Amino acid sequence: QLQASGGGLVQTGGSLRLSCAASGRTFTAFAMAWFRQAPAKEREFVAVVSWAGGSTRYSDSVKGRFTVSRDHAKNTVYLQMNSLKPEDTAVYYCAADPEFIARLTFRSEANEYEYWGQGTLVTVSS
Repeated sequence: QLQASGGGLVQTGGSLRLSCAASGRTFTAFAMAWFRQAPAKEREFVAVVSWAGGSTRYSDSVKGRFTVSRDHAKNTVYLQMNSLKPEDTAVYYCAADPEFIARLTFRSEANEYEYWGQGTLVTVSS
């Protein structure tokens, strides 16, 4: 089970930290990702982190502004979002890929992720 939280309303240039609490299984072999979906748009990849090694990948639109990380002790994945822009407004979802450890390559398509959290809304005002 994945539980996302931390969304809210923030002004342009502000920061937010999203959390994704994982429970119910061992996630060591997984890659944990964040996606987002703006109104009338498809769900898009934002960032991903390997649970075991901590390697990361980002979409070009957030690279340098967002940081994805994980805390083993808290079984939680974070998305630190800085320098937020109105175009970052979306519902943010965390997702888990259980097959990562078998491939050691990150996936960026939503339909390639098996487990999903419920989403948390981020609104950036101009």
